[in-house]
Amino acid sequence: MHLKNKYFYGYNIVAAGFVIQAAYVGAMFTFGVFFKEFQAEFGWSRGAISGASSLAFLIMGITGILVGRLNDRIGPKVIIMVGGLSAGLGFLLMSRIQAPWQLYLLYGIMVGVGLSTHDVITLSTVARWFTKTRGMMTGIVKVGTGTGQLIAPLATSALIATYGWRKSTLLIGVVLVVTVVSAAQALRRDPQGMGLLPDGAKHQASDAAPPCEEHGLSLGTAARKGAFWTLSLAEFTIFFCIGTVFVHIVPHAMDLGLGPVAAAGILSTIGGVSVLGRMVLGAAYDKVGGKHSLSLCFIVLIVALLWLQMATNAWMLFFFAAVYGFAHGGFLTVMSPTVAELFGTGSHGLLFGIVLFSGTLGGAFGPIIAGTTFDRTGSYSMVFIGLTALALAGFVVTILLRRPGRETSAGSLMTSPKSMTPCDNPHKPS
Repeated sequence: MHLKNKYFYGYNIVAAGFVIQAAYVGAMFTFGVFFKEFQAEFGWSRGAISGASSLAFLIMGITGILVGRLNDRIGPKVIIMVGGLSAGLGFLLMSRIQAPWQLYLLYGIMVGVGLSTHDVITLSTVARWFTKTRGMMTGIVKVGTGTGQLIAPLATSALIATYGWRKSTLLIGVVLVVTVVSAAQALRRDPQGMGLLPDGAKHQASDAAPPCEEHGLSLGTAARKGAFWTLSLAEFTIFFCIGTVFVHIVPHAMDLGLGPVAAAGILSTIGGVSVLGRMVLGAAYDKVGGKHSLSLCFIVLIVALLWLQMATNAWMLFFFAAVYGFAHGGFLTVMSPTVAELFGTGSHGLLFGIVLFSGTLGGAFGPIIAGTTFDRTGSYSMVFIGLTALALAGFVVTILLRRPGRETSAGSLMTSPKSMTPCDNPHKPS
Protein backbone atom coordinates (compact mmCIF):
# COMPACT_ATOMS: atom_id res chain seq x y z
CA MET A 1 0.00 0.00 0.00
CA HIS A 2 1.17 3.53 -0.76
CA LEU A 3 1.38 5.82 2.20
CA LYS A 4 -1.15 8.63 1.87
CA ASN A 5 1.48 11.35 2.14
CA LYS A 6 4.39 9.44 0.62
CA TYR A 7 7.10 11.75 -0.70
CA PHE A 8 7.13 11.90 -4.51
CA TYR A 9 10.54 11.30 -6.12
CA GLY A 10 9.71 13.83 -8.82
CA TYR A 11 10.62 16.61 -6.38
CA ASN A 12 14.19 15.25 -6.37
CA ILE A 13 14.19 15.67 -10.15
CA VAL A 14 13.11 19.29 -9.76
CA ALA A 15 15.76 19.98 -7.10
CA ALA A 16 18.53 18.42 -9.20
CA GLY A 17 17.37 20.37 -12.24
CA PHE A 18 17.44 23.59 -10.22
CA VAL A 19 21.07 23.02 -9.19
CA ILE A 20 22.19 22.00 -12.67
CA GLN A 21 20.54 25.03 -14.26
CA ALA A 22 22.08 27.37 -11.69
CA ALA A 23 25.59 26.01 -12.27
CA TYR A 24 25.47 25.89 -16.06
CA VAL A 25 23.72 29.18 -16.78
CA GLY A 26 25.57 31.02 -14.04
CA ALA A 27 28.82 29.97 -15.70
CA MET A 28 27.50 30.93 -19.14
CA PHE A 29 26.57 34.43 -17.95
CA THR A 30 30.10 35.11 -16.78
CA PHE A 31 31.18 35.43 -20.43
CA GLY A 32 29.94 39.02 -20.57
CA VAL A 33 32.01 39.82 -17.47
CA PHE A 34 35.16 38.39 -19.07
CA PHE A 35 34.49 40.34 -22.29
CA LYS A 36 36.36 43.52 -21.34
CA GLU A 37 39.18 41.46 -19.75
CA PHE A 38 39.85 39.76 -23.09
CA GLN A 39 39.76 43.11 -24.87
CA ALA A 40 42.14 44.72 -22.39
CA GLU A 41 44.72 41.92 -22.35
CA PHE A 42 44.68 40.77 -25.97
CA GLY A 43 43.22 43.70 -27.90
CA TRP A 44 40.73 41.42 -29.66
CA SER A 45 37.75 43.02 -31.41
CA ARG A 46 34.22 42.68 -30.06
CA GLY A 47 33.25 40.71 -33.13
CA ALA A 48 36.05 38.20 -32.53
CA ILE A 49 35.21 37.74 -28.85
CA SER A 50 31.49 37.49 -29.57
CA GLY A 51 32.23 34.74 -32.06
CA ALA A 52 33.18 32.37 -29.24
CA SER A 53 29.80 32.86 -27.62
CA SER A 54 28.11 32.43 -31.00
CA LEU A 55 29.95 29.16 -31.55
CA ALA A 56 28.92 27.97 -28.08
CA PHE A 57 25.26 28.64 -28.93
CA LEU A 58 25.62 26.82 -32.24
CA ILE A 59 27.29 23.79 -30.65
CA MET A 60 24.70 23.85 -27.88
CA GLY A 61 21.92 23.65 -30.45
CA ILE A 62 23.45 20.95 -32.64
CA THR A 63 24.47 18.77 -29.72
CA GLY A 64 21.12 19.42 -28.02
CA ILE A 65 19.32 17.45 -30.72
CA LEU A 66 21.61 14.48 -30.11
CA VAL A 67 21.39 14.57 -26.32
CA GLY A 68 17.63 15.05 -26.50
CA ARG A 69 17.34 11.85 -28.51
CA LEU A 70 19.72 10.05 -26.14
CA ASN A 71 17.67 11.22 -23.17
CA ASP A 72 14.54 9.75 -24.74
CA ARG A 73 16.37 6.41 -24.90
CA ILE A 74 18.82 6.12 -21.99
CA GLY A 75 17.84 8.84 -19.54
CA PRO A 76 19.58 11.93 -18.15
CA LYS A 77 22.15 10.88 -15.56
CA VAL A 78 25.16 9.92 -17.68
CA ILE A 79 24.48 12.66 -20.23
CA ILE A 80 24.50 15.41 -17.59
CA MET A 81 27.70 14.03 -16.05
CA VAL A 82 29.54 14.04 -19.39
CA GLY A 83 28.26 17.54 -20.12
CA GLY A 84 29.43 18.81 -16.73
CA LEU A 85 32.90 17.41 -17.27
CA SER A 86 33.14 18.97 -20.73
CA ALA A 87 32.02 22.44 -19.63
CA GLY A 88 34.06 22.38 -16.44
CA LEU A 89 37.22 21.33 -18.24
CA GLY A 90 36.61 24.04 -20.82
CA PHE A 91 36.62 26.72 -18.10
CA LEU A 92 39.62 25.18 -16.38
CA LEU A 93 41.70 25.31 -19.56
CA MET A 94 40.51 28.84 -20.41
CA SER A 95 42.87 30.03 -17.68
CA ARG A 96 45.72 29.33 -20.12
CA ILE A 97 44.43 30.88 -23.34
CA GLN A 98 46.65 33.11 -25.47
CA ALA A 99 44.92 33.14 -28.86
CA PRO A 100 41.35 33.49 -30.16
CA TRP A 101 41.25 29.92 -31.53
CA GLN A 102 41.81 28.62 -28.00
CA LEU A 103 38.82 30.62 -26.73
CA TYR A 104 36.74 29.20 -29.58
CA LEU A 105 37.83 25.65 -28.80
CA LEU A 106 37.46 25.80 -25.03
CA TYR A 107 34.42 28.04 -24.59
CA GLY A 108 32.82 27.74 -28.00
CA ILE A 109 33.06 23.95 -28.30
CA MET A 110 33.75 22.35 -24.91
CA VAL A 111 31.54 24.66 -22.85
CA GLY A 112 28.99 24.60 -25.68
CA VAL A 113 28.78 20.80 -25.50
CA GLY A 114 28.14 21.00 -21.76
CA LEU A 115 25.51 23.70 -22.14
CA SER A 116 23.63 21.54 -24.66
CA THR A 117 22.51 19.31 -21.81
CA HIS A 118 21.21 21.85 -19.30
CA ASP A 119 17.85 22.75 -20.87
CA VAL A 120 17.02 19.79 -23.09
CA ILE A 121 17.79 17.18 -20.46
CA THR A 122 16.49 18.79 -17.28
CA LEU A 123 13.30 20.23 -18.77
CA SER A 124 12.45 17.18 -20.86
CA THR A 125 12.85 15.06 -17.74
CA VAL A 126 10.62 17.37 -15.70
CA ALA A 127 7.99 17.25 -18.47
CA ARG A 128 7.83 13.47 -18.01
CA TRP A 129 7.56 13.59 -14.23
CA PHE A 130 4.76 16.19 -14.08
CA THR A 131 1.61 16.94 -16.07
CA LYS A 132 -0.85 18.90 -13.92
CA THR A 133 1.83 21.22 -12.54
CA ARG A 134 4.28 20.98 -15.43
CA GLY A 135 4.52 24.74 -15.89
CA MET A 136 5.10 25.44 -12.21
CA MET A 137 7.71 22.69 -11.82
CA THR A 138 9.49 23.86 -14.96
CA GLY A 139 9.41 27.36 -13.49
CA ILE A 140 11.04 26.15 -10.27
CA VAL A 141 13.81 24.42 -12.22
CA LYS A 142 14.33 27.59 -14.26
CA VAL A 143 14.52 29.63 -11.05
CA GLY A 144 17.86 27.84 -10.76
CA THR A 145 18.86 29.61 -13.96
CA GLY A 146 17.85 32.96 -12.49
CA THR A 147 19.73 32.18 -9.30
CA GLY A 148 22.88 31.42 -11.28
CA GLN A 149 22.46 34.61 -13.31
CA LEU A 150 21.96 36.61 -10.11
CA ILE A 151 25.01 35.31 -8.28
CA ALA A 152 27.59 34.41 -10.93
CA PRO A 153 28.25 37.80 -12.63
CA LEU A 154 28.76 39.67 -9.35
CA ALA A 155 30.79 36.81 -7.84
CA THR A 156 32.94 36.62 -10.99
CA SER A 157 33.51 40.37 -10.99
CA ALA A 158 34.69 40.14 -7.37
CA LEU A 159 36.92 37.15 -8.18
CA ILE A 160 38.51 38.99 -11.09
CA ALA A 161 39.17 42.04 -8.92
CA THR A 162 40.83 39.83 -6.29
CA TYR A 163 42.57 37.05 -8.24
CA GLY A 164 42.53 38.12 -11.90
CA TRP A 165 40.50 36.63 -14.72
CA ARG A 166 42.68 33.55 -15.26
CA LYS A 167 42.33 32.18 -11.74
CA SER A 168 38.64 33.07 -11.88
CA THR A 169 38.01 30.79 -14.87
CA LEU A 170 39.88 28.05 -13.03
CA LEU A 171 37.63 28.36 -9.98
CA ILE A 172 34.48 28.43 -12.12
CA GLY A 173 35.56 25.21 -13.82
CA VAL A 174 36.07 23.40 -10.52
CA VAL A 175 32.72 24.53 -9.11
CA LEU A 176 30.96 23.56 -12.34
CA VAL A 177 32.32 20.00 -12.40
CA VAL A 178 31.62 19.28 -8.74
CA THR A 179 28.13 20.78 -8.74
CA VAL A 180 26.82 19.30 -11.99
CA VAL A 181 28.24 15.80 -11.52
CA SER A 182 26.89 15.63 -7.96
CA ALA A 183 23.39 16.82 -8.89
CA ALA A 184 23.22 14.37 -11.81
CA GLN A 185 23.18 11.43 -9.39
CA ALA A 186 19.54 12.18 -8.49
CA LEU A 187 18.20 12.18 -12.05
CA ARG A 188 15.94 9.44 -13.45
CA ARG A 189 14.37 9.40 -16.93
CA ASP A 190 10.71 9.00 -15.99
CA PRO A 191 8.40 7.89 -13.15
CA GLN A 192 7.34 4.75 -15.01
CA GLY A 193 10.88 3.38 -14.68
CA MET A 194 10.46 3.55 -10.90
CA GLY A 195 6.94 2.09 -10.92
CA LEU A 196 5.41 5.53 -10.39
CA LEU A 197 3.04 7.84 -12.26
CA PRO A 198 3.49 11.54 -13.09
CA ASP A 199 2.59 13.99 -10.31
CA GLY A 200 2.75 11.17 -7.76
CA ALA A 201 -0.66 9.86 -8.84
CA LYS A 202 -1.81 6.43 -7.71
CA HIS A 203 -2.55 3.49 -10.01
CA GLN A 204 -6.24 3.06 -10.67
CA ALA A 205 -6.69 -0.64 -10.11
CA SER A 206 -4.00 -1.69 -7.67
CA ASP A 207 -0.49 -0.89 -6.63
CA ALA A 208 0.71 -3.60 -9.00
CA ALA A 209 -0.96 -2.07 -12.04
CA PRO A 210 1.56 -1.36 -14.81
CA PRO A 211 2.57 2.25 -15.37
CA CYS A 212 0.90 3.88 -18.36
CA GLU A 213 2.80 4.57 -21.55
CA GLU A 214 3.86 7.96 -22.84
CA HIS A 215 1.84 9.61 -25.58
CA GLY A 216 3.12 11.98 -28.19
CA LEU A 217 3.86 12.71 -31.83
CA SER A 218 6.94 11.26 -33.47
CA LEU A 219 9.44 13.59 -35.14
CA GLY A 220 8.12 12.65 -38.57
CA THR A 221 4.55 13.48 -37.62
CA ALA A 222 5.44 16.68 -35.74
CA ALA A 223 7.60 17.88 -38.66
CA ARG A 224 4.51 17.82 -40.88
CA LYS A 225 2.70 20.19 -38.53
CA GLY A 226 2.94 23.92 -39.09
CA ALA A 227 2.92 24.49 -35.33
CA PHE A 228 6.31 22.80 -34.99
CA TRP A 229 8.02 25.19 -37.39
CA THR A 230 6.10 28.21 -36.11
CA LEU A 231 7.33 27.43 -32.60
CA SER A 232 10.88 26.94 -33.91
CA LEU A 233 10.81 30.32 -35.65
CA ALA A 234 9.58 32.02 -32.48
CA GLU A 235 12.43 30.37 -30.56
CA PHE A 236 14.93 31.72 -33.12
CA THR A 237 13.81 35.29 -32.47
CA ILE A 238 13.85 34.76 -28.69
CA PHE A 239 17.42 33.49 -28.57
CA PHE A 240 18.69 36.07 -31.07
CA CYS A 241 17.63 38.74 -28.58
CA ILE A 242 18.69 36.83 -25.45
CA GLY A 243 22.12 35.91 -26.81
CA THR A 244 22.84 39.46 -27.91
CA VAL A 245 21.80 41.01 -24.60
CA PHE A 246 23.73 38.65 -22.35
CA VAL A 247 26.98 39.07 -24.32
CA HIS A 248 26.82 42.82 -25.01
CA ILE A 249 24.90 44.48 -22.16
CA VAL A 250 27.96 44.63 -19.88
CA PRO A 251 30.33 46.23 -22.43
CA HIS A 252 27.49 48.58 -23.46
CA ALA A 253 26.98 49.63 -19.84
CA MET A 254 30.70 50.22 -19.42
CA ASP A 255 30.71 52.30 -22.60
CA LEU A 256 28.09 54.51 -20.91
CA GLY A 257 30.37 55.02 -17.91
CA LEU A 258 29.42 52.26 -15.45
CA GLY A 259 32.23 50.54 -13.57
CA PRO A 260 32.87 46.78 -13.95
CA VAL A 261 30.97 45.80 -10.79
CA ALA A 262 27.96 48.00 -11.59
CA ALA A 263 27.90 46.71 -15.18
CA ALA A 264 28.00 43.12 -13.94
CA GLY A 265 25.15 44.09 -11.61
CA ILE A 266 22.95 44.60 -14.65
CA LEU A 267 23.38 40.94 -15.58
CA SER A 268 22.66 39.99 -11.99
CA THR A 269 19.53 42.14 -12.00
CA ILE A 270 18.32 40.34 -15.11
CA GLY A 271 18.92 37.06 -13.33
CA GLY A 272 17.22 38.15 -10.12
CA VAL A 273 14.08 39.51 -11.79
CA SER A 274 13.97 36.53 -14.14
CA VAL A 275 13.19 34.41 -11.07
CA LEU A 276 9.92 36.30 -10.77
CA GLY A 277 9.26 35.85 -14.48
CA ARG A 278 9.88 32.11 -14.24
CA MET A 279 7.51 31.64 -11.32
CA VAL A 280 4.74 33.91 -12.62
CA LEU A 281 4.84 32.63 -16.19
CA GLY A 282 5.25 29.02 -15.05
CA ALA A 283 2.07 29.33 -12.98
CA ALA A 284 0.34 31.27 -15.77
CA TYR A 285 1.19 28.54 -18.26
CA ASP A 286 -0.69 25.98 -16.16
CA LYS A 287 -3.77 28.22 -16.48
CA VAL A 288 -3.64 29.64 -20.02
CA GLY A 289 -1.22 27.44 -21.97
CA GLY A 290 1.81 28.18 -24.11
CA LYS A 291 0.56 30.55 -26.80
CA HIS A 292 -0.77 33.21 -24.43
CA SER A 293 2.22 32.89 -22.09
CA LEU A 294 4.70 33.34 -24.94
CA SER A 295 2.72 36.29 -26.33
CA LEU A 296 2.90 38.06 -22.97
CA CYS A 297 6.67 37.50 -22.84
CA PHE A 298 7.10 39.06 -26.26
CA ILE A 299 5.08 42.13 -25.26
CA VAL A 300 7.30 42.68 -22.22
CA LEU A 301 10.44 42.10 -24.30
CA ILE A 302 9.40 44.70 -26.88
CA VAL A 303 8.75 47.27 -24.15
CA ALA A 304 12.17 46.56 -22.60
CA LEU A 305 14.02 46.91 -25.91
CA LEU A 306 12.26 50.18 -26.72
CA TRP A 307 13.33 51.50 -23.32
CA LEU A 308 16.92 50.32 -23.87
CA GLN A 309 17.20 52.59 -26.91
CA MET A 310 16.56 55.58 -24.62
CA ALA A 311 18.68 54.43 -21.67
CA THR A 312 21.70 56.67 -21.12
CA ASN A 313 22.57 56.23 -17.44
CA ALA A 314 22.75 53.65 -14.68
CA TRP A 315 19.18 53.78 -13.32
CA MET A 316 17.73 53.50 -16.82
CA LEU A 317 19.89 50.48 -17.58
CA PHE A 318 18.87 48.80 -14.33
CA PHE A 319 15.22 49.51 -15.11
CA PHE A 320 15.74 47.86 -18.50
CA ALA A 321 17.30 44.86 -16.76
CA ALA A 322 14.28 44.53 -14.47
CA VAL A 323 11.70 44.66 -17.26
CA TYR A 324 13.74 42.53 -19.65
CA GLY A 325 14.53 40.02 -16.90
CA PHE A 326 10.83 39.22 -16.46
CA ALA A 327 10.47 38.35 -20.15
CA HIS A 328 13.80 36.52 -20.19
CA GLY A 329 12.75 34.24 -17.36
CA GLY A 330 9.31 33.63 -18.83
CA PHE A 331 10.62 32.65 -22.25
CA LEU A 332 13.05 30.10 -20.87
CA THR A 333 10.35 28.56 -18.67
CA VAL A 334 7.41 28.32 -21.03
CA MET A 335 8.94 26.77 -24.16
CA SER A 336 9.56 23.23 -22.90
CA PRO A 337 6.04 22.68 -21.50
CA THR A 338 4.62 24.25 -24.68
CA VAL A 339 6.39 21.59 -26.75
CA ALA A 340 4.92 18.92 -24.46
CA GLU A 341 1.50 20.60 -24.67
CA LEU A 342 1.45 20.58 -28.46
CA PHE A 343 3.27 17.33 -29.24
CA GLY A 344 3.21 15.14 -26.11
CA THR A 345 6.16 13.64 -24.22
CA GLY A 346 6.93 10.44 -26.13
CA SER A 347 9.69 12.16 -28.17
CA HIS A 348 9.88 15.34 -26.13
CA GLY A 349 13.67 15.33 -25.79
CA LEU A 350 14.20 15.13 -29.55
CA LEU A 351 11.45 17.61 -30.45
CA PHE A 352 12.46 20.13 -27.78
CA GLY A 353 16.07 19.68 -28.85
CA ILE A 354 15.20 20.67 -32.42
CA VAL A 355 13.12 23.67 -31.30
CA LEU A 356 15.98 24.70 -29.03
CA PHE A 357 18.43 24.26 -31.91
CA SER A 358 16.41 26.81 -33.87
CA GLY A 359 16.83 29.12 -30.89
CA THR A 360 20.54 28.56 -30.60
CA LEU A 361 20.96 29.49 -34.26
CA GLY A 362 19.55 32.88 -33.24
CA GLY A 363 21.79 32.88 -30.19
CA ALA A 364 24.77 32.18 -32.44
CA PHE A 365 24.04 34.85 -35.04
CA GLY A 366 22.90 37.58 -32.63
CA PRO A 367 26.06 38.27 -30.61
CA ILE A 368 28.47 38.12 -33.54
CA ILE A 369 26.28 40.36 -35.72
CA ALA A 370 25.99 42.81 -32.82
CA GLY A 371 29.74 42.77 -32.20
CA THR A 372 30.56 43.25 -35.87
CA THR A 373 28.01 46.07 -36.14
CA PHE A 374 29.60 47.83 -33.16
CA ASP A 375 33.09 47.41 -34.61
CA ARG A 376 31.94 49.13 -37.82
CA THR A 377 29.69 51.86 -36.37
CA GLY A 378 31.07 52.41 -32.87
CA SER A 379 27.54 52.14 -31.45
CA TYR A 380 24.88 49.62 -30.49
CA SER A 381 22.04 51.83 -31.77
CA MET A 382 21.39 49.81 -34.92
CA VAL A 383 21.68 46.60 -32.92
CA PHE A 384 18.94 47.59 -30.48
CA ILE A 385 16.65 48.74 -33.29
CA GLY A 386 17.16 45.40 -35.02
CA LEU A 387 16.41 43.46 -31.82
CA THR A 388 13.16 45.39 -31.34
CA ALA A 389 12.05 44.62 -34.90
CA LEU A 390 12.91 40.94 -34.44
CA ALA A 391 11.00 40.75 -31.16
CA LEU A 392 7.97 42.24 -32.89
CA ALA A 393 8.28 39.59 -35.61
CA GLY A 394 8.44 36.90 -32.94
CA PHE A 395 5.25 38.24 -31.36
CA VAL A 396 3.43 38.09 -34.70
CA VAL A 397 4.66 34.53 -35.29
CA THR A 398 3.43 33.49 -31.85
CA ILE A 399 0.00 34.98 -32.47
CA LEU A 400 -0.20 32.79 -35.58
CA LEU A 401 0.62 29.63 -33.61
CA ARG A 402 -2.09 26.97 -34.00
CA ARG A 403 -2.34 23.61 -32.35
CA PRO A 404 -1.51 20.64 -34.61
CA GLY A 405 -4.28 18.37 -35.87
CA ARG A 406 -5.02 15.72 -33.30
CA GLU A 407 -3.98 12.16 -34.11
CA THR A 408 -6.00 9.12 -33.16
CA SER A 409 -3.49 6.35 -33.74
CA ALA A 410 -1.48 4.61 -31.06
CA GLY A 411 1.30 6.69 -29.59
CA SER A 412 -0.43 9.97 -30.43
CA LEU A 413 -1.86 12.74 -28.33
CA MET A 414 -5.09 11.97 -26.51
CA THR A 415 -8.23 13.59 -27.90
CA SER A 416 -10.60 13.75 -24.98
CA PRO A 417 -9.73 15.59 -21.75
CA LYS A 418 -12.23 13.40 -19.93
CA SER A 419 -10.36 10.25 -20.90
CA MET A 420 -6.96 11.47 -19.73
CA THR A 421 -4.86 9.43 -17.33
CA PRO A 422 -2.09 10.90 -15.17
CA CYS A 423 0.35 10.25 -18.04
CA ASP A 424 -1.51 12.49 -20.44
CA ASN A 425 -1.12 16.18 -21.11
CA PRO A 426 -3.70 18.13 -19.05
CA HIS A 427 -3.97 21.02 -21.53
CA LYS A 428 -6.00 21.56 -24.63
CA PRO A 429 -3.36 23.39 -26.68
CA SER A 430 -4.13 27.03 -27.20
